[in-house]
Amino acid sequence: MAHVSVVLPPTIEPDVAGADRAGGMPRRWAIDFEVRDLRRRDYRDAWDEQRAVHAEVADGLRPPTLLLVEHDPVITFGRKGGREHLLASEGDLRARGFALYDIERGGDVTYHGPGQLVGYPIFPVGRRVRDFLRSLEGALVRVLAQVGLAAAGSPGYAGVWVGDEKVAAIGVAVQRNVSLHGFALNVHTDLSHFQTIVPCGITDRGVTSLSRLLGRHVALEEVKQPVVDAFRLEFGAGTAAAPGVVGRAAAGPIAAPGAATPDPTGADAEP
Repeated sequence: MAHVSVVLPPTIEPDVAGADRAGGMPRRWAIDFEVRDLRRRDYRDAWDEQRAVHAEVADGLRPPTLLLVEHDPVITFGRKGGREHLLASEGDLRARGFALYDIERGGDVTYHGPGQLVGYPIFPVGRRVRDFLRSLEGALVRVLAQVGLAAAGSPGYAGVWVGDEKVAAIGVAVQRNVSLHGFALNVHTDLSHFQTIVPCGITDRGVTSLSRLLGRHVALEEVKQPVVDAFRLEFGAGTAAAPGVVGRAAAGPIAAPGAATPDPTGADAEP
């Protein structure tokens, strides 16, 4: 499979690894966005869709859009590259069913795959890249706080962490003042797949998932609506009452440890 590399203009460097976290709370956003659930998609297909939506948003032909998707196993390399952080050869990884792509987001190597909720917020952020990163972290921290998980960003490390383990990776790019790429929240991800890489090039910390943290299987459908609500609070007009995932039933809150698992009846089944 051919690699694809796109270079951004040097004046809009979205590299999250060195982002400043000491600047305080970002200004409020007021982004009226729609949500599209792409369900399970091959990475290349979703990447093409993401770039098409990005072009329409940048041209003013559609509103800002949050894309939600679950990918087949794929390893992506950001602007920093990261092939030195592969723990298996590219040939071996392809033979095991992993796709590999060079993409235009900031950061190093990362993994996406089944059981992971990936979100691509295609939002007009201008040059407020650091504010945008902090708000992405803030939205995901809200989701985890619903079930009593004390999550946070960590100085020098992009993403959302519970202790020394990353539960959500973040990597973005900005083109024509509009963001693309975004976050990957480990829900019931096969964490053994991360053993094929040094995630984001970070050697002294681990990865985890909601299912591991809560001690039970957490379905993607439990997480989608809480994520949408958190994004509306973080980026919208400050209310979670706006319409949620387009074409999908609201799943309700994630159940805390020991609580009954939400009844997914009426929600579309995972493919």
